[in-house]
Amino acid sequence: MTHEVVSELNLTSLLSLSFSSSINELHERLSELGFGDIRPVHGYMLKCITLNGATGIELAEFLGITKQAVSKMVDYLEKSGYVMRDNHPTDKRGKMIILTERGWLAVRAKEKILHEIEERWIKNIGAERLQMLKEDLTKLVIEANEGKLPTTVRPVW
Repeated sequence: MTHEVVSELNLTSLLSLSFSSSINELHERLSELGFGDIRPVHGYMLKCITLNGATGIELAEFLGITKQAVSKMVDYLEKSGYVMRDNHPTDKRGKMIILTERGWLAVRAKEKILHEIEERWIKNIGAERLQMLKEDLTKLVIEANEGKLPTTVRPVW
């Protein structure tokens, strides 16, 4: 991409392109490690499942999709060996979705790859400039969210 084209892109486009580039690289590398069946939306779901697991309702609210859509995603991830359904500790009819060993391996691989991407960014623009970028983006996000930093990152549908 030439400098002229880059200077014509607005901030939203640049943020979107940097996000897409990072996510594409993440999933290419996950695929190389044997996790090629995970898609970006699955990453958001896995992120929501804590050590204690999550219910389908919690996942639907977190992702902003229907319980039926969550159920299909959980079915897919269960067949692929990343999650399993377990009995809810307090609701006899309810189920908890928890990560399997394979799920935790994928989460740890994702964290390592994202760290490596950030390290490469540091090599490209320097630690100080990357830290400044993070601080500036944090300020903008806090301002856009009425003085609060959101605690969750949801997919943009």
